[in-house]
Amino acid sequence: MNTLLIAQDDIARIIGQVGRDALMRRMIERLSEGFTAVHRGTVQLSPLRDGFERPDPVPGIIEWMPHRVGGDSTTIKTVAYSPANPDRFGLPTIVGTVARYDDITGCLSVLCDGIVLTAIRTGAVSALASRALAHPDSRTVGMIGTGAQAVTQLHALSLTLPVERVLAWDTDPAHLASFAERVAFLGLDVRATTPEEIARQADVITTATSIEVGRGPVFQDTDVREHLHVNAIGADLVGKTELPRSLLERALVCPDHPLQALREGECQRLTHDQLGPSLAQLVADPASVADARGRLTVFDSTGIALEDHLALDVFVEFATELGLGTRVDLEYRPSNAIDPYSPHSGSARLVGQYTS
Repeated sequence: MNTLLIAQDDIARIIGQVGRDALMRRMIERLSEGFTAVHRGTVQLSPLRDGFERPDPVPGIIEWMPHRVGGDSTTIKTVAYSPANPDRFGLPTIVGTVARYDDITGCLSVLCDGIVLTAIRTGAVSALASRALAHPDSRTVGMIGTGAQAVTQLHALSLTLPVERVLAWDTDPAHLASFAERVAFLGLDVRATTPEEIARQADVITTATSIEVGRGPVFQDTDVREHLHVNAIGADLVGKTELPRSLLERALVCPDHPLQALREGECQRLTHDQLGPSLAQLVADPASVADARGRLTVFDSTGIALEDHLALDVFVEFATELGLGTRVDLEYRPSNAIDPYSPHSGSARLVGQYTS
C-alpha cells in the first residue's frame, strides 16, 4: 500500500475546478449525514482531543484529533493554533495536516493539507446549526473576528440563510479593511462597524476571534434581538471564551461535543444540565427545536475529529473524480518483514497520479 498525497496544488485545483459553492454544499451535506448517523447510534462521537500548550515567545497549542471507523480506517488531524502566525510569519492562525491509516494494517493511506479542510468544515458545521436554530428570515449577519475562518463561516451561512447584509468588526484594522474584498465573491453588502451595533442589529452573529484566555467577552449582552442566533467558534482553550455569561445563561446552548464543550468551549461556564440538544440532534431531528428559532440560541463549536474524517472523505472524493493527488511510497517496505535492514521491496519514488 502506498500513500495518497493531497497537497496544496491539488487543493487549489479542487477549489478551482469544483467551485467554492459546490465544495461547501457537499461538505454541508456530508457532515449532515455524519451527525445524523451519530444521533441514530450508528457512528460514535470522536474522543476528546488532546495536545500541548506552547508558551512564549510564540504562544499557542498543538493538538491531535483522532476518529476511528473500526475495520476500515483511523483519521488523525494534527493541528496547531498560533495566533501570532499572520503577523509574524505570514501564515494562517490554524495550520495542520490530516492523516488516514488503514485500520487493519496501520499503514498510512492518505495525507492531506488541513488548513483549507478545517476552515471549510468549520463553516459547514455552523451552517448546519444555523439551519436548525436561526430564524429562517435571518438577513443580517454580524461577524466578530474577520480572519480566515470568517470567510468560510460567512460563505456557509450565505448558502443556508437569505443573508443580505454583513456587519463586521475586528480588533485588527488590516483584517477588517480586507474582509469585504475577501468575501466579495458572495455579492453581499459588507460594512465595518462596532460590536455594539452588531449586537443590536444582527439576526445571526458569528464570533471567530483569537481573544486571549480570560479576556472575553467580545460583545456585550445588551439590546440583542429576541431571535438572535450565535455561532461561537473561537472558544477552544480552557479559560478562553467569547460570549457574555449572562447571554449563555438565558439562551438555548447547543454544543457540537457536550463533554468537550464543557471542558473548553463556551459551555465551560455552564453545567451539563444547562446544555441544550447536541449538534447531532439538531441535524437529525430539527423539528424538536423548531420553536427555538424565535428565541436566543447559541451553537458552541469546539471542533471534533468526526468532522475532519468526513471532510477528508470529501477531498478524497473530489481528488478521485478529478484525477488529482499523487501516490508515493512513503513508508519503508523491507523485503524481509522481520529484518528492518533488508532492502526495500519497492522504490521510494513518485509512482504517478492518483487514480481510483
